[in-house]
Amino acid sequence: MKASEAKFLDFLKKSPQFVIPIYQRSYSWTEKECLQLWADVLRVGSDEQLASHFVGSIVYVEKGLSNLTSIEPLLVIDGQQRLTTVTLLLTALARTLEALPEGEREPLDGFAPRKLRNWYLLNAEEEGERHFKLLLSQTDKQSLLALVAGRDLPEARSLRVCENFALFQSRIAACNAEELLALCKGLAKLVVVDIALNRAQDNPQRIFESMNSTGRKLSQADLIRNFILMGLEPALQTRLYEEYWRPMEVGFGQEAYVQYFDAFMRHYLIVKTGEIPRQDEVYDEFRNHARRLEVEQAGVEALVREIRDYARYFGAMALGAESDAELRLAFHDLRELKVDVAYPFLLELYHDYVGGDLSKADLLAAVRLVEGYVFRRAVCAIPTNSLNKTFATFSRALNKARYLESIQAQFLMLPSYRRFPSDDEFWRELQTRDLYHFRSRSYWLRRLENFGRKERVSVDEYSIEHILPQNPALSAAWKAELGADWERVQGTWLHTLGNLTLTGYNSEYSDRAFAEKRDMVGGFRESPLRLNAGLGVVEHWDEAAIKARAERLADTAVQVWGAPILGAELLQSYQPKSTAAVYGIEDHPQLLQGRVSDLFHYFRQSVLQLDPCINEEFLKLYVAYKAETNFVDVVPQANRLRLSLNMPFADINDPWGICQDVTGLGRWGNGDVSVFLEDMDDVPYIIGLVRQSLERQLGNGADA
Repeated sequence: MKASEAKFLDFLKKSPQFVIPIYQRSYSWTEKECLQLWADVLRVGSDEQLASHFVGSIVYVEKGLSNLTSIEPLLVIDGQQRLTTVTLLLTALARTLEALPEGEREPLDGFAPRKLRNWYLLNAEEEGERHFKLLLSQTDKQSLLALVAGRDLPEARSLRVCENFALFQSRIAACNAEELLALCKGLAKLVVVDIALNRAQDNPQRIFESMNSTGRKLSQADLIRNFILMGLEPALQTRLYEEYWRPMEVGFGQEAYVQYFDAFMRHYLIVKTGEIPRQDEVYDEFRNHARRLEVEQAGVEALVREIRDYARYFGAMALGAESDAELRLAFHDLRELKVDVAYPFLLELYHDYVGGDLSKADLLAAVRLVEGYVFRRAVCAIPTNSLNKTFATFSRALNKARYLESIQAQFLMLPSYRRFPSDDEFWRELQTRDLYHFRSRSYWLRRLENFGRKERVSVDEYSIEHILPQNPALSAAWKAELGADWERVQGTWLHTLGNLTLTGYNSEYSDRAFAEKRDMVGGFRESPLRLNAGLGVVEHWDEAAIKARAERLADTAVQVWGAPILGAELLQSYQPKSTAAVYGIEDHPQLLQGRVSDLFHYFRQSVLQLDPCINEEFLKLYVAYKAETNFVDVVPQANRLRLSLNMPFADINDPWGICQDVTGLGRWGNGDVSVFLEDMDDVPYIIGLVRQSLERQLGNGADA
C-alpha cells in the first residue's frame, strides 16, 4: 500500500481512468449528502483563511507500487461516491459556464468549460470508453457517460445519478458571480488521501472492510456482495455477478434494492441458520455461514445461486412480483399488515412450493393462516415481541410429509403468549376494539368488504364513515336517537366495528341524523357495499343497533381470518412424547417445611404472576420456570434458595451487586447468573432480576 495526500482536482487530472468494479454497490448518495458537499465547498471557497477541505480517501488497485504510474484503468475499492458526486458537480458547472457570455466563462483560472472537461472529466486523446475519466457500473455507467458527453439519457436511467446532477444544475444556476467564484475556489481546495494497493501484496477485502469513510455507510448487502465477489478471478467474478447478482438488483429495482435488500439477507440467514442476527450484524453472520464446511464445499457459485433463488421468492412475496393471481393477492394482504418477521418462515414455504414439496393450495392456506394469526393477535392486543422468535423457529417442528396439517398443529400448540387467538376471543375483542385508529384500517375494511366477492371493490375509492358522528357536540336529533346516556354510548362505541363503514358520500352525510343518511340519494338504503348491507332496514341507530351490527360483522370476520382446526386426537399426535421421569415438590424435602418452604412459596407465587405463559416444572435437582425455555431455575439448599438466571452475566442490571458470574462453572440450573435468596424482604428485588431474564426470552433479545 502507498498513501499520499493530494488535491482532488490534481488527482483527477493526472489519473488515467477510474473504473468501479462490478461487485461494488451502485451510486447511492442522496440529496442530503450532495447538499453537505455543496455547503462544504462553498464554505471553504468563501473563507480565505481555510487552505483546504478533506473529503476522504480514494482507494484503488494498481499493478505497480508508485501512485498513478500505470496507464491501465484503476479499480476503485473505496471512494466511488465522492468521485461520482464531484464528477456530477464538475459536469453541471461546465454546462452552466458554457451558457454564460464569453468573458464570464472562466470565473477562476483553470475553470473554463473546456478545461473542466479535458482535465477532469475526459481523456481528450482517447476514444470509446477510454475517453472518460470515470466508468461506473451497470445502469449508473450509461447515465453518467451520457451526462458527461452531453448525449440523451438512456431509457433505463440511474435515478441517483440523474437526480443529483439536476440538483447541482439548479444550485449552480442560482449562483451569482461571487458565489460561482467561491464554488470554483472551494473545488480547488478539496483534498483526498490517494491510496494505491498492490494486488499481489494487499488484501483489498480486508482494507475495504476497515475503511471508515465519510458519506453513506455501506449496507450489509454491499459488504456481503463484495465479500463474495471481490477475491475471485475477474472472469468468474464477472460471470457470477452477471448471472446471479445483477438479476437480483434488477429484480428489486433501484429504490427497492437500497430499501429492502439488507432485510432480505437477514431473512435468508434466519432460514439457513435458525438464528436471528441483529440487523447491523448480518454481514458478520453471513461470513460465518459462508465459512461453514458444507457451504464452502458446495462452492461460491452454489451459494450465490441460492441467494438469487431466495431473492426471487422474497420478491414474489414482499415486492409484488408474484405471477399467480391468488398468491399475489394473499401476499398483498400480508404486506399490508407489515409483518416482516414472518418472511423467514414464508421463504422456506415458498422454497418448498417451488421445489414441488408444497402444493399451491397448501401454500395459499398457510399464508392465510399467517395473516389470520397476525391480525387476530393485533386485535386481541397481544404483544408482538415474540413474533420474530415464533417465525424463525416455526418450521423446526413441522412434518413436511403432512405439511399443512403440521402447520395447523404447530399454530394450535403455541404457548399462551404466542397463542393463535380462538374464535371466541377474536370475536369478542373485535367488537370493542378501536378499529378506526388501527394501523391498517383500510386493510381490514377491504378484507371484510371483499370476502367471497369475485368482483372486488377498491376500498381506496371510498372514505371511512362513522355512522354515529365523531362530533362531540351532537345534534339534538342524535342525542334523542341515542337516549339519555348518549355521551357514554358515543364514547364507548364511536370507533368500533359496529359504527364504522365505507361510503362515497362522506361530505354529504356529514353529521346528519341516521334516518337522513339512510334514506337520502346515495344513502345506506341504496349502497351497493356489503359493509352497508342491512343498514337500510334499521329504524334507529342506538347502542343496541351498533352492537347487533358488530356481532354480525364479527361473525364474518371469524371466517375471513380463520383459525386452524384439527381434531383433538389428531392434535394429540403432534404433542411431543416425553419419557422423562416425573418429579414433584415431594422430591425436594427442603421445600416442604420450615423457613425455606415459606420462602419458596412466596417466590413461586411471585414468579407465576409475572405472565400467564409461565410453566413450573419440578426436576430431580431443581425447579424450573419456563416460558420459551427455562428463564429461572430454583436449587433448594438447607437454609436458602440458589437461583440460576438464564441470561449472560453482562446483561443483568443488578444495582445491589448481589449476582454472581458463574459462566463456565459447573452447577445445577441454566444460565450465567447466580443469586441467593435468603430473606422474604429480598423477594421483590429478586423478582426484578428474574423479570429481566423472562423479558429477554420473550423478546428474544432482538427487534421484532
